Amino acid sequence: MATQKLLLLPGDGIGPEVMAEVKRLIGWLNAKGLASFATEEGLVGGAAYDAHGASISEADMDKAKAADAIIFGAVGGPKWDGVPYEVRPEAGLLRLRKDLGLFANLRPAVCYPALADASSLKREIVEGLDIMIVRELTGGVYFGEPKTITDLGNGQKRAVDTQVYDTYEIERIARVAFDLARKRKNKVTSMEKRNVMKSGVLWNEVVTAVHNREYKDVTLEHQLADSGGMNLVKYPKMFDVIVTDNLFGDMLSDIAAMLTGSLGMLPSASLGEVDAKTHKRRALYEPVHGSAPDIAGKGLANPIAMLTSFGMALRYSFDMGALADKLDAAVAAVLASGLRTADIKAEGSTPASTAQMGEAIIKELEKLTA
Repeated sequence: MATQKLLLLPGDGIGPEVMAEVKRLIGWLNAKGLASFATEEGLVGGAAYDAHGASISEADMDKAKAADAIIFGAVGGPKWDGVPYEVRPEAGLLRLRKDLGLFANLRPAVCYPALADASSLKREIVEGLDIMIVRELTGGVYFGEPKTITDLGNGQKRAVDTQVYDTYEIERIARVAFDLARKRKNKVTSMEKRNVMKSGVLWNEVVTAVHNREYKDVTLEHQLADSGGMNLVKYPKMFDVIVTDNLFGDMLSDIAAMLTGSLGMLPSASLGEVDAKTHKRRALYEPVHGSAPDIAGKGLANPIAMLTSFGMALRYSFDMGALADKLDAAVAAVLASGLRTADIKAEGSTPASTAQMGEAIIKELEKLTA
């Protein structure tokens, strides 16, 4: 069995606490002979700024480039609100995405049966929900230039952010979405704002062209992003795969997260191009939730999104889909038993700490792999 190299970047806030449960899982998998992972750890975000004066050091960037996959916790917190913009905690994550070419962000939103009542929507709206949001991650307004704040005098300033997309960027993210749809319900919904944005006009045109050339067997529909957001909370089960740009993907995926009951339930994968020679791709896996500094160090954090992010690594980086399925089943079984962290507690449920939830999931996984 080949040994796979993982770089663990716990980050800030609750990041180290939820990462501890991934480390526990990795240790269990290695001990059981189900996998062979070698791990290194590094600093990112505020932790890296405190140690190095940068949001990620060059040494840790080198480790990231050499790893088979990166497992990422969370960054940020009020402690670093006053640091220079270019070294803010979030800049470390943005650099990883950009320098490693991680252009495709996959954010599944799955509502486990036991959590249907934890959603802010009615049970019948979310029960059985299983959608995938594919967000373009290295282009658009977050990276476009110019990006400036100019002093105009007389107490006035002007801020400029630039939304930029080239054809190839839209083509490659569209292909990711169509390929995923072929393994799911064979439907893609593309979202943009072509009614008011030139980038939206191009987005619509390119996605349509890729569909017509290469994926006519997949159903394609287009929605304006604001209308799509409305439909996500009106009838989310109308969607299968949603593909959209960096900005809209950021917002729509957080909306989808709350349909599942908690941000603590949502994993994600950020993928690069497949190397033509090695057939491998650089990848980073992270929970969608933030660093939650208000509960950091209290053992209250929900580790499920972190654990299922590692499950996505098993699926997309290491061709261990069957093991990833068992991890998902273990999570579902633990939730069905009534065990809950604070963010998903319900009447009659059994309270659990971060560590207790992680331990219970591994015990359930042990049953499923026996």
